[in-house]
Amino acid sequence: MVSDFTQLPARGEQGALHVVVESPRGSTVKLKYEPKLRAFTISRPLTRGLRYPFDWGFIPGTRGPDGDPLDAMVYWDVATWPGVVLPCRALGVLQVEQNQSGGQGRERNDRLLMVPVSAARAEHLRSHEDLSQREREELEHFFLTVVAFANKDARILGWKGPEEAERLVKESTGG
Repeated sequence: MVSDFTQLPARGEQGALHVVVESPRGSTVKLKYEPKLRAFTISRPLTRGLRYPFDWGFIPGTRGPDGDPLDAMVYWDVATWPGVVLPCRALGVLQVEQNQSGGQGRERNDRLLMVPVSAARAEHLRSHEDLSQREREELEHFFLTVVAFANKDARILGWKGPEEAERLVKESTGG
């Protein structure tokens, strides 16, 4: 039994990155794993009419500039459940800047775009650039809209490739 999902290793035995699903594809609420409770809690409902387009979660064993584990969206055509750990590979990073939670300045809160290593229908995807411009713009729009009422003033800075995602993971694990 896992006592704390955040303490799982960032990588599996084969080198794939672990993504712990918090909010599954289609969810209308943002779920958040709370290590002290060892449970998933409701962070907030999404803006009316929004649903997560793909599974959403975090990479365990990491800590981003905002103090939380690195955020990750899993690009594939199925939904899982909170607590599922998916072995994934990086497609890229959507760079995002937003207000700090305490209201003192701004911070980066990038989103890693991942794909499961076992997603046969996504084998051809190697980078975020393999998605259409429309798909990337829809993801940008989703991430801006989902925080529109949260006083975060999020801004999209651009996309970077899988190498940047790997760099962020390495930097956030101290290795």
